[in-house]
Order: sequence, then structure tokens, then C-alpha cells
Amino acid sequence: MVQLSVAPVLSLTLSLLTLPLGPVWALNPVAIKGTKFFDSVTQDQFFIKGVAYQPRTLDAGFTDPLSKPADCRRDFPLMKDLGLNTVRVYQVDPSLNHDECMKALEDAGIYLILDLMVSKHAIVRNNPEYDTNIWNNVRGTIDAFRGYPNTLGFFVGNEVTNDNKTTVASGYVKAMLRDTKNYIASTSQRKIPVGYANNDDPDIRLQIQSYFNCGKEEERIDFYGINLYEWCGESTTYKTSGYIERTKDIASYSIPVFLSEFGCNLVTPRTFPEVKSIFGPDMTDNWSGGVIYEWSQEDNNYGLVQVKPDNTVTLLPDYKNLKTVLSPLHPAGVKMNAFQEIRPISTCPAITSAWEPSEKLAPTPSSAACDCMMSSLSCVASDQAVATTESLGTLLNTICGMTSCDDISSNGKTGVYGKYSFCSPAQKLSYMYNAYYTNIGKKAAATCNFNGMAKLQVAAKSSDQGCSNVKDALISESKTGKPNAGDRQVKGDSFMVALVVLLSVSVLAL
Repeated sequence: MVQLSVAPVLSLTLSLLTLPLGPVWALNPVAIKGTKFFDSVTQDQFFIKGVAYQPRTLDAGFTDPLSKPADCRRDFPLMKDLGLNTVRVYQVDPSLNHDECMKALEDAGIYLILDLMVSKHAIVRNNPEYDTNIWNNVRGTIDAFRGYPNTLGFFVGNEVTNDNKTTVASGYVKAMLRDTKNYIASTSQRKIPVGYANNDDPDIRLQIQSYFNCGKEEERIDFYGINLYEWCGESTTYKTSGYIERTKDIASYSIPVFLSEFGCNLVTPRTFPEVKSIFGPDMTDNWSGGVIYEWSQEDNNYGLVQVKPDNTVTLLPDYKNLKTVLSPLHPAGVKMNAFQEIRPISTCPAITSAWEPSEKLAPTPSSAACDCMMSSLSCVASDQAVATTESLGTLLNTICGMTSCDDISSNGKTGVYGKYSFCSPAQKLSYMYNAYYTNIGKKAAATCNFNGMAKLQVAAKSSDQGCSNVKDALISESKTGKPNAGDRQVKGDSFMVALVVLLSVSVLAL
């Protein structure tokens, strides 16, 4: 029988207890039941007290605010002191690490609602397309944030359709919504809700509200945001501002609704009289809170704080005024197990000259299909053409004037989508150069030039037969066994805690 000394085991246990375990996530995921948000553990109703967070003055161009730990540690305690529990972030870079900022958010008791489209990879309202560049960035963003328990949800779009001339774009957003929900269901260990943020255009706001809440379950949003700036200054009231009318609009809506942006600045400094209605009896029966626009002072003069050149912040009058009005407001709501109201989903709006998206949605983009197609081509876009990204549209217009581009085109109004309509612009250009070279140029080398924009290559496949049906593989923990950053941290901490407990029990047993 082996004699085990207590001292080494006790020493080892104490050593493990002093190891830095890293972030231990404590915030409970937020769940949806009917028209309301709830804390999934305490079952308390959850009201969003949020702020838009996208500091940009000190950085030229796009910046990812959740990849800057020093800024996060500076800002999030101030948000906590203000009484906020949510941030809305519009753009991130999924290739960067977000662990420290997400933990700083968690430490402050704050959840994240994240927009999935970025300016570089977005569905453009006036010329909408949904391609592999957009979808791959969306998938990457989901992978980067699905593992954090304080990821409350994702916005699949923000004011993409903003008038009755751009309604076709909503069909492409709905296709991306379908794919986003299916991807989360296939890859995430929990259901993360997906929503849409709409502008307040009087001509189409009711159509959009209905459109994103009708049809198949995977084509419907889980929550709805309205960017509302109708209440401006102390002279306006709940009844005169238009807020009461918007409340009537959503009175029978079947999912949670909140103000995804609010805070008119026509009167400054802002005193936020609308906050008493948003978090008081006027609105809490139908609304789930709101997101104030915005955290940092930018050129548009909506800031709560001013970021100074030395990277410190100054609290502006708007911050102090918001704290004064927000601090005493703590809507209790209802308990999840006591809330039973279920409302019917919306009826899809009729197709008219003012609402035009087809019922047939665009297909799911597949990089594998496009890569397969590319391997069958003998004439492709040259490096010079690919490098001049801004000219790809012009080059495509030129070649489409010389031969049919049906295979790469999409029409969200008629619901007709070419078999490679979701490929990248460079891949589409290659496909069309090859079509011209093969069918019109009779495979003469001189016809694969286009002023240096095309080149010959040796095709790896004899044809593209079957390529358009090739699907991308899912990239997920459930499929590959490789957790993303948030999953990895939680599991690592759990393992270390369990090990310490096990060794401690062993000591007590000796």
C-alpha cells in the first residue's frame, strides 16, 4: 500500500488556487419568451439600458472597439456607473481577439448586441447583392462572439431599406437572416437571437416591421429594433413626440421590440425626457428598453463622453443628465414562468410598387461552389484586374454588354438568381471572361486578354458541372471539436476549478 503524504498534495492544491484562472463568466444569457427578454436563470424580465459604442474620432477609418482592452477598461466602468447593461457595437474585426473587452463588459454587468454587417462587406440598398464576401465575414463574426455568454444577440441589418425605392434590398437581408439563424443553430451551444434595426420612414416602417416577422421560422427575426429620433427636448411629450403612435404600431407584435437608437440632439445639451417614458408605465408593457446614441463625441455631436488626445475621457453634460434621469428608473416587469402571452406572427406585406422584394430569397453563398467553378476555367481575371477592386464593377458591365450574364446575376424583385450570383466580383468576372473566350472567342488565345485584364490558365476540371450545388462545410465546435475563444476560456476555467476542487477533496479524505 502506497503511503501518500498530505503536505505535497496540500501544497499542490494551494499552488493551483493561486494560479490565474482567467475570465470566469458570470452573467446569465438573456432568453426570449413571447414579446419579452428575460434573464435565463433568475427569470427576471430584462430591459435593455444600452448605448451605441463605436468610438472613431481618434482613428482614421474603421476601428474595432472590442479589440482595445485599455479603452474597454476605461469606458465600461463609466457605463456601469451610468446604470447601463448593454452596448450596441456596429463593426468588429472577427480576426482579432476580443476576450479582454468581453470580460471587461461582463465585469461591468453589460451585454453586447452586435451588428453583423460591416461597411466593407454589406448589402448595399441601391444595388443589393448577397455574396460570399458578405457571408464569410458574417460567419466569422458569429464564430468570434457566439461563445461569450454576454453576447445578447446579433443585428442582421441596420436601416438597409430606408425608403420605398430600396425595398428590394430587404429580400437580400432576409436571405442573410435565414442563413444566420441556421448557422447559429448548427454551431452554437445556445440559441443566440437575431434581430433587425429599422429606420423610422413613415412610408415603409409598417411593411418592414411585418416583413421581418412573417414566413418560415428561420426567416423571421427574434427581436426588432427601431431607430427613433422623434422626441426632441423638454417641450415634447410622449403624446406629441410620436412615441405613442409607435407604441400603437407594435401593440400586437409577437416578438420583443426596443429602441435600437434614440436621443434626438436638436436641443442641446440633451436632458433625455423620453427616458422616463421608455422605462416607465408609458412603454414598458410593450417595449423592452432602448439604446442611447452614442457613447463618444463625434462630428455629429451625440456624445456622452469626450475622448481626449491622451486617451482619457471627459464626462459631458449629456452623460450627467442621462444619469440623473436614468438612475431612479428600475422597471420590474414580469417573471418568465408567469408570462404566458403568445401573439401570432405578422402577415407578409403585399407586393406593390412601394414594396417589391420577391418571396423567393437569394441562395446561401458558397465559397466552395465558387472555388469549384474557378477550377474549371481556362480564361480568368488577371492579377491586374483583381488588384483594381474599385474597377471590377466597370469591367463586369463591359463584359455583360458583350455576352449574357444571367449565370452571375441576381434579381431580388423577380426572384431569379443565377447559379453563381453569390460569387465574389472577381470570380464573376473570371466566369464571364471564360464564357466569352469559350463561346464567342472560340478559345483563341487573343480573345482572353481584354486589355490585360484577363489571362489564360490550365483548368483543373473539364467543366463546372455540379459546382453550383457544392456547399460550404460548417466551421464549428460541434463539427470540428475546436472551440472559439469564448468557449475555450469558459471551458478552461471550468477544468481548472474542477481540478482544484478534486485535489482539495483528496486532501480532506487523507
